[in-house]
Amino acid sequence: MKDLFGKAILDYQTNNSPEDLITETTISEEDEMSVAYLFRSYNEMPNMEQKALQLAKGKILDVGCGAGSHSLYLQNELNLEVTAIDISSNAIQACSLRGIKDARVQDVMTLENETYDTILLLMNGAGMCGKLKNIPNFLVKLKSLLNPGGQILLDSSDIIYMFDDDEDGGKWIPSDNEYYGEVVFNIAYKGEKEKPFNWMYIDYNTLQNAAFANGLKSELVLEGEHYDYLAKLSI
Repeated sequence: MKDLFGKAILDYQTNNSPEDLITETTISEEDEMSVAYLFRSYNEMPNMEQKALQLAKGKILDVGCGAGSHSLYLQNELNLEVTAIDISSNAIQACSLRGIKDARVQDVMTLENETYDTILLLMNGAGMCGKLKNIPNFLVKLKSLLNPGGQILLDSSDIIYMFDDDEDGGKWIPSDNEYYGEVVFNIAYKGEKEKPFNWMYIDYNTLQNAAFANGLKSELVLEGEHYDYLAKLSI
């Protein structure tokens, strides 16, 4: 991994001539993403993210924290204890420069001997498990990191709307996908291309079933206008 996503974040934080990220997936065309969006303030965040931050409580783990905007708000404005983790060393360096007290290069699947009251998986954080077959292990791991009465707050989208209608009035979905929410992401930055990686958008019913199968309760907190939602999972 070239860590181009993290490089863009660090370039923006250090004023090192940041450029837009170029993203493309197996179901969407090339698109430009301004890195500045990752540095948004609470007032600039979508309603769904604001709601998640309002619900956050106790000791918090921000998984896939990126530029750390959610962690920064919780730490500085709500005076909560936050651990921000990401597999990107560049992103974590930017988080530290922004003043996040506990920012670590860490894969959540290898995190041990720590528990939290709130685990955040925002900006479609559950997608990091890549494929639907990985969701059981992912949820079991997150559950093991929860304190009694703890919660997992995550947002995602049901991307069924992106597929064409077939002759029967249903949706035409390529058969090589195990699950229609699975995509392959390509990222380019400053003329370099990242190695393609798997990502997943999980619809709420599928998430709810997976949660139940792995000993977690699921609650639909908020539904957006674009097939997106915020969910809370708890023991």
